Amino acid sequence: MKGKIYNNADSFAMSFDEEWQNINCDDLELKIDKVIDILSDHPFVISKPLIAREIANFRVFSLKKFE
Repeated sequence: MKGKIYNNADSFAMSFDEEWQNINCDDLELKIDKVIDILSDHPFVISKPLIAREIANFRVFSLKKFE
């Protein structure tokens, strides 16, 4: 998704997934914080930071996407 970033949840989720793979951390909450910090300039994080965190938590804990 490099080079194409949009102010929507799908764009954020794709960026989140890419960055998640690059962070080495066993504490999932801390890892979420680190990824969101890296993505702090993403338009969706800027405009809807609480929803971005909810999406991150959903992807990690509900979907169990990264097991």
